[in-house]
Amino acid sequence: MEDHLNVIRTELSDWKRRMNRNPSFAGAVSKKLQDRINAAIPQRVHDTITTAIKQMTRAMIFGAELTTYAPLEDVVFEARETEVKRKVAIYIKTATAEGAITGAGGILLGLADFPLWLALKMKMLCEIAALYGKDLTSVKERIFILYIFQLTFSSARSRKEVFKIIENWHEHEHQISEDISAFDWQTFQQEYRDFIDIAKLLQLVPGIGAAVGAVVNHRLTTKLAQNAANAYRLRYFHSREIEKSGRE
Repeated sequence: MEDHLNVIRTELSDWKRRMNRNPSFAGAVSKKLQDRINAAIPQRVHDTITTAIKQMTRAMIFGAELTTYAPLEDVVFEARETEVKRKVAIYIKTATAEGAITGAGGILLGLADFPLWLALKMKMLCEIAALYGKDLTSVKERIFILYIFQLTFSSARSRKEVFKIIENWHEHEHQISEDISAFDWQTFQQEYRDFIDIAKLLQLVPGIGAAVGAVVNHRLTTKLAQNAANAYRLRYFHSREIEKSGRE
């Protein structure tokens, strides 16, 4: 058990460094290219995608069906991690196949990938949360999931700000409103849309759509799962520190 925890501590240190990394030159160039592509897309298309992302995310993350993910109880941490890895592998395979299929199907199926992949990612996050013992009937736990999502699909500058919230969740959660409208949905959907625009537009290109869809979905679903696991690991170690200080 302690050997496993030592490995996790090393992985968490590496993860923290990545989350606090400054924007790279390549990232800055990519952002400029992204802005040019966005400017060429009709505003009504942007508005449609923006509204869809916001409404679908709110419906999924705050829908009653997500409370069916019961928290895993009375299980040692190492066993939780093993089950998380098993479940994540299934989600990644599903996301990869879905991206390839929709990418090969042209524009209509390519556009269908937005809601399908979004739903898959949210379900994966909810299942990971439950496996780490979190109760999804709590509004604050669902909002924590949104921050994990935002951490993954944001620019480097925004990512650092979101990471501060996740890293200091034990302090931040006391400030969270139970009113879901208080969450910054505008920034959430804008960062997500901007982050995936280029990749998903390439998925609509005939001839390469299937390959792009498979690679993008695999890479980003993996990244999302890793961020989720590390976010819950941080909370686990913090709770251990509290318990330890309480015994001393």
